[in-house]
Amino acid sequence: MIGWRFSEFDGSKAGGSPFDRLLKVFQELLVYTSGDVREALSWLTELDREYKLTTPDYGMADFIQDLIDKGYIQQEDPQNPGFVPTAKMEIALRQKALNDIFSELKKSKRGNHNTKLSGKGDEFTSDLRPYEFGDKLENISVSDSLRNAQINHGIDDFKLTHDDLEVHETYYQSQMSTVLMIDISHSMILYGEDRITPAKKVAMALSELITTRYPKDTLDIIVFGNDAWQIEIKDLPYLQVGPYHTNTVAGLELSMDILRKRRNPNKQIFMITDGKPTCIKKGKRYIKNSFGLDRNIVNRTLNLATRCRKMNIPITTFMIARDPYLVKFVDAFTKANNGKAFYSSLQGLGEFIFKDYKQNKGRRYR
Repeated sequence: MIGWRFSEFDGSKAGGSPFDRLLKVFQELLVYTSGDVREALSWLTELDREYKLTTPDYGMADFIQDLIDKGYIQQEDPQNPGFVPTAKMEIALRQKALNDIFSELKKSKRGNHNTKLSGKGDEFTSDLRPYEFGDKLENISVSDSLRNAQINHGIDDFKLTHDDLEVHETYYQSQMSTVLMIDISHSMILYGEDRITPAKKVAMALSELITTRYPKDTLDIIVFGNDAWQIEIKDLPYLQVGPYHTNTVAGLELSMDILRKRRNPNKQIFMITDGKPTCIKKGKRYIKNSFGLDRNIVNRTLNLATRCRKMNIPITTFMIARDPYLVKFVDAFTKANNGKAFYSSLQGLGEFIFKDYKQNKGRRYR
């Protein structure tokens, strides 16, 4: 019978070569295992036994050798048989995250995050206006300016004056400094739900988006548990949850310190979390309260949200939980900052963050 054949879902053809098919699964497992190559290969072997991912002509040993030969993994120590991901693999993981979460970017052209404001920008519009002192010379419309000179002065006494010049109107493309806060408290893996892996994927995709498509923008990534510290983009695949409480105050304070050093006037904070603040630090002592809402901890957090608002730093909270008392806290936090909040499922997290980043890039904060 003649019909349609969906080769994308055909295991024999999906993903091209056997190596490419196995690589996609291996990359997913590598993020899940926080960069543990041995554990990821162990999982892949189990999946191969159950789902027949390899073929008689291409087995797991061939795949591992190709990973080495193609520069995706390398031996950690000549005396140690273990392997670690290479820089090439880290880049591949970020690119895969971008393709998976922000696939719609592939359909758009470069520079599509323009504001609705016109001015001394980067992207030409179809509008023209008279030249003003300070306009860039490269924005001058030569053909229209010459036409004006001919009309105003004629051919015999041809001259080009200031009044003849016209320039292309442009859109202003805002530069953005973003801090992404990721909650790594123990609740991010509680109740049998892995919340940290989607958060890592979103962070990798956002970092790849900014570094490749918006190189003038900045992205700083911090993690917060009992304390907060900054991590590099290359560390994202290896991020793990710890036995921590949620010190949102420490995360916000570090974010504000980072953004104070950025000369860019457009600043924002994205915060991915699944719970309320349960910890603050006074001197060297931690004050923790995992039950209910501690007023001292909550008030410190709300005060920082207000300070960010006064500094023109909007905070967008992505809450991976919908408990009523958590929603109440996030509403109060968002109101104090005049920011935004999304109550997102794990599957929709990337889409929410992409849309909000895209919208905020088209905004000029004053």
